Amino acid sequence: MTTVVSVHSFRGGTGKSNTTANVAALLAAAGKRVAVIDTDIQSPGIHVLFGFDDDFDNTLNDFLWGNIDIVAAAHEVTDVVLADVPVRPGGALFLIPSSMKASDIARVLRDGYDVGTLNEGFRSLARRLALDYLFIDTHPGLNEETMLSLTVSDVLLLILRPDKQDFQGTAVTVDIARRLDVPLLLLVVNKVPSGVDTADLRAQLDAAYRAETAAVMPLSEQVVQNASGGLFALSHPEHPWSQQVKALADRFA
Repeated sequence: MTTVVSVHSFRGGTGKSNTTANVAALLAAAGKRVAVIDTDIQSPGIHVLFGFDDDFDNTLNDFLWGNIDIVAAAHEVTDVVLADVPVRPGGALFLIPSSMKASDIARVLRDGYDVGTLNEGFRSLARRLALDYLFIDTHPGLNEETMLSLTVSDVLLLILRPDKQDFQGTAVTVDIARRLDVPLLLLVVNKVPSGVDTADLRAQLDAAYRAETAAVMPLSEQVVQNASGGLFALSHPEHPWSQQVKALADRFA
């Protein structure tokens, strides 16, 4: 049985993709079969965290346009991403990237794509790769693709910053998720400045959203300096940011 997790933020710049990649890698290291699919087709980028450059073939775009099977777009990255980390038996990590080619992005912006095909791809991928977890890295904001991912998800993981605009936008997303009967809603507050009372912040979030705050992740210059240069939770496991990522992974496992 696959747990489908949509990872979403109302605005860009929250650290959504970075959080997704790190949590997925920790779960794979713990012996789970995990895939991450980049449905931010208009502005893809999570592939960088998994060691890809910008020139690669077999993407989600190719599947959506009927050129390849969805499994052909699944790149196993276990040996690359987890090369220096002990992996429990059965653990595997896959990435389904979106194309970085300007022509492909322009085609998506111009013509769109069939979201029904995307839904079929989710289901086929989960079944044929025997996944324990499928993480859907969504496009920020609310659009048709986001609504689809919410309707098929077991968990909605909402990433936000301690910022009034993020709070307001997250409230809209939470309301829609409840209307769509998403079974579990989890909040992650990222980039929290030092000196903020985290207990008080959690209380504010509980009052505002009536949802579990699964992690409060500190604003860290070290994480910023990492600059998508790999998975920080693997290279710096004792760092406070990494410890919150681990707590989040444990919440799933």
